[in-house]
Amino acid sequence: MDKQHQWNLWFFLVAFSLLLVFQNWWSARSAVEPIAYSEFMRLLKEEKLSDLRIEQQQISGKLKEPINNRQLFSTIRVEPDLAEALAQSEVSFSGTRADGVLSNLLSWLLPFILIFAFWSFLFRGLAAKQGFGGMVNVGKSKAKVFVQRDTGVTFDDVAGIDEAKAELLEVVSFLKDQPKYSRLGARIPKGILLVGPPGTGKTLVAKAVAGEAGVPFFSISGSEFVEMFVGVGAARVRDLFEQARKAAPCIIFIDELDALGKMRGAGSFGGNDEKEQTLNQLLAELDGFDTREGVVLLAATNRPEVLDPALLRAGRFDRQIVIDRPDRRGRVAILKVHLKRIQAGADLDIEGIAGMTTGFSGADLANLVNEATIVATRRGAQAVDMADFTAAVERIVIGSERRGRLLQPHEREVVAYHEMGHALAAASLVGMDPVHKVSIIPRSVGALGYTLQRPTEDRFLITLRELKDRMLVLLAGRAAEHLVFDEVSTGAADDLAKVTDIARQIVTRFGMSSELGQAVLERQSASYLGEQAISLREKDYSEQTAREVDLCVKALIEEAYARAKSLLQSRRDELEQGARLLLEKETLTPEEFPALLPVTRQEIAQGN
Repeated sequence: MDKQHQWNLWFFLVAFSLLLVFQNWWSARSAVEPIAYSEFMRLLKEEKLSDLRIEQQQISGKLKEPINNRQLFSTIRVEPDLAEALAQSEVSFSGTRADGVLSNLLSWLLPFILIFAFWSFLFRGLAAKQGFGGMVNVGKSKAKVFVQRDTGVTFDDVAGIDEAKAELLEVVSFLKDQPKYSRLGARIPKGILLVGPPGTGKTLVAKAVAGEAGVPFFSISGSEFVEMFVGVGAARVRDLFEQARKAAPCIIFIDELDALGKMRGAGSFGGNDEKEQTLNQLLAELDGFDTREGVVLLAATNRPEVLDPALLRAGRFDRQIVIDRPDRRGRVAILKVHLKRIQAGADLDIEGIAGMTTGFSGADLANLVNEATIVATRRGAQAVDMADFTAAVERIVIGSERRGRLLQPHEREVVAYHEMGHALAAASLVGMDPVHKVSIIPRSVGALGYTLQRPTEDRFLITLRELKDRMLVLLAGRAAEHLVFDEVSTGAADDLAKVTDIARQIVTRFGMSSELGQAVLERQSASYLGEQAISLREKDYSEQTAREVDLCVKALIEEAYARAKSLLQSRRDELEQGARLLLEKETLTPEEFPALLPVTRQEIAQGN
């Protein structure tokens, strides 16, 4: 329970306690002693009454001598003739009031009405904060409306996705100058779907479009349409588009569209399913609104493979814009945007940082700049330099150092030879990424050591020879253990998993096996979120073919392992020297051990 909720609870308890105290005081102050009418007549004759108030059915006043510690009294009137006759008989008598049905009903209902009103007033704010805005508002859209000054984002804040920006500039031009597009009969796409991996800037781009166009920006997540009440999501879709038409020209942005537009039929519970009704209403709204009204629908998802085909057809989401991870030039542009916000050193090599961060998304690069700034702050520097970025890359990729983990002397020696085997193999092969650092300092991800390679350029095509060389480098660690200690350890478990994956893809996906030919036996997943944990795809090849695949994979791995052992045997002296130096310093760079410098084709030719 947060502080606001605690304050509300204490306020209620204090208010309730004060109400009880006031009620007791008022009851004691205004207590009235009911007396019989015969007693009233006796006290009247004895002149013991004062301040009488005569009403139609009741007489009240004060007692000169209190009865039961009460000074106020009241009595019900009796007809004068009857009262006189009864008084002569010296019989005690009193009157009763004829209460009506309405007064009885109010006496029962009024306390409940007051309690309910007090409770509603006290907890209305709490309910609104928790998202229970009342049954009246259950069908209202929860879209937040941002105007240009609120988004605070333009295309100057977006970098590394020039192709996507060029396509979205058409949307900005349409919103700013509609007659320019309508004069030839062209119309802007009804819906634009932004697809790509997480962290690539889909939401940022949508805000930048609204910021550039200077129009209202309706932002809502797909999950906010779905509620426990059937039909609420459809009502919210209708309300959202109704608000947008009133505010046109404007932009509607639906983030995480897959929560709303998941493919129907799989796992559905019938036509009254809440998600299906909400999706149907969205499809109807997309068919119903006219692009000339100036309403543009943007949506983002990182799971396009699960979206309903009816949602992606022409006339609804007419255009799909892929926002992928940036290339080297894009990473440089993104880093320049983020480096404006920190105190960067004058000698900072942005190109070098971009080279170290192959595969990073825009969000990863923003996190990298922040981590480097934290490293520089921790060491008391005046500016962030290249060493801070190198430490930040290592922290993000392979985890933080765990110097407190103490290894046995023999284990440190095994790890040193293992990592030096990786490094020497990478340095001995043409086309491999250059070795940047070798270390035997344990890391938080479970690695007892690591060999960090820095790519010099982005690669989009890989040959069979390069794939086999990568397998060789991965297996060189185990090969070094086998050469030096004549036994192997469990330290190569992760390397073996990667090698097996590469070998299987060579055979089943890339058609590079001479035994199985060009056939593709396994297809690449269309998911941006990685492979599914459980694959339900049936094998469309025979058991004999599966056996051939296993044999080819085994042969590729054995070939790579034999090559790794042969290469390290030829550089055995450098392996021994590098391992001893690594045990001494714990971390090595090519400048400290020249054998780790990459070889060139010319050097190989001269050696032959």
